[in-house]
Amino acid sequence: MVKEAIATGATTEEAYEKACAMLGVDPADAEFEVLETEEKKRFGLFGGRPAKVRAFIRSTPADAAAEYLRNVLSGMGLGDVNIEIREEEAGAELVLTGENIGFIIGHRGETLDSLQYLASLVANHVDESYYRITLDVGNYREKRKGALVSLAKKDAARAVRTGRNITLEPMNPYERRIIHTAVQEVEGATSFSVGQDLDRSCLLYTSPSPRDCS
Repeated sequence: MVKEAIATGATTEEAYEKACAMLGVDPADAEFEVLETEEKKRFGLFGGRPAKVRAFIRSTPADAAAEYLRNVLSGMGLGDVNIEIREEEAGAELVLTGENIGFIIGHRGETLDSLQYLASLVANHVDESYYRITLDVGNYREKRKGALVSLAKKDAARAVRTGRNITLEPMNPYERRIIHTAVQEVEGATSFSVGQDLDRSCLLYTSPSPRDCS
């Protein structure tokens, strides 16, 4: 996606700076095209025209998602958050850093997941194609994954030991996949997802099941 602005000025440089200001970017971060060069008035009285310049920036899906997040976080009173874009295959991870931003993780990552979902919608609107966005704050995703793997293995082992089914708390699809993968490492245990929508969770038990994990 390309964002552009056209401005005029007494000189090409002045027109370019005005166009960049309209885009809200530093002149060093934009590209430009001179549409018309300036012409001085003849004898200081006749003719003449200002310079006209088109400044533009190329925005990737990750850039669009990051810009959206900056606006949302600014509205939440977090105007000094730094967003690092780490390109990945078919997407990007946006790592947020700054003071006092831990609260945007929310209960078990619910707020972070909601922001991630909205940022993904923005990113996928850029080129109208699938582009995966992942948000992380303070390495939360890796810590949460470790906690889920530990929980899955512990409860799967308990299900095998006691012969009783165990239903975990509701989780999003990403977290359920982590649970299912970890349970496969516990001999005699298996799992599948139960419930609907936001209440969908993982059921751990000892008997083989023909149902697919999802």
